[in-house]
Amino acid sequence: MLHAGLDLSRRRLDVCLLGGRGELVAETAVPADADGLRGLAGRLAGRRVRAVIESMNGARFVHDTLEELGWEVLIADAQKVKGLAPLACKTDRIDARVLAELSWRDLVPAIWLPDPTICRERELARFRLHLVRHRTTLKNRIHATLITFGHPCPVSDLFGLAGRELLDRLQIPDPWRCNVDVSLGLIDDLELQIARLTVQLKQRGADHRYIPLLVTAPGFGWINAFTVASEVGDIERFASPAKLVGYTGLCPRVYQSGATDRRGPLSKQGSR
Repeated sequence: MLHAGLDLSRRRLDVCLLGGRGELVAETAVPADADGLRGLAGRLAGRRVRAVIESMNGARFVHDTLEELGWEVLIADAQKVKGLAPLACKTDRIDARVLAELSWRDLVPAIWLPDPTICRERELARFRLHLVRHRTTLKNRIHATLITFGHPCPVSDLFGLAGRELLDRLQIPDPWRCNVDVSLGLIDDLELQIARLTVQLKQRGADHRYIPLLVTAPGFGWINAFTVASEVGDIERFASPAKLVGYTGLCPRVYQSGATDRRGPLSKQGSR
């Protein structure tokens, strides 16, 4: 078996190949696209290859493409790789060699990969959250503009009917007046896109087995429940509730050494 370490950058994929005894077979680089990956697999046709790539944007594309071409591909947890192999000198070629060595020594801290259905659910939920954050940023800028010119908000909802009428009558100089108008238009567009995504989420999650239970928890609405369910994926992959809590990062930091036992704030190591 060949052990391949793959280091992905924006324009290329550095590859390090080790043999069954850990000897260096080859070091090369290929374009980080489908043609480059097919060419790499073609050069090693007929050989059994296990490849390792760090978790990052684009790693799933490399994983899926090479697996279709007959390779065994693992995606390694980037933080755990740094803990296993801290480097004094870091280059793309060295990173690829480290990943190949971890594969050869069977020490790869592989991560769980969701199936395409869960990936689609996550993308919908994450993009909706992304748009909501943009909308909140725009609203905060408008509130800040009012405060800048001594106009505290006199209504409970500045972006409801009464608030919009107040903003239309607001007398402030340019370019702030123009910026408020543009921001209001963007907020309206975002509201429309968020509503469309909400409909899609409800259609996809209508029969989701986790959502009916999640919405019974205090503070959980339907959208929050769908978002959490998509991030958890298959809950049976966690051996215990403690493992799930650790994955989400909703557990306190723990430092124990000898007689010392300190508990800190939440680790927040999970998905944002």
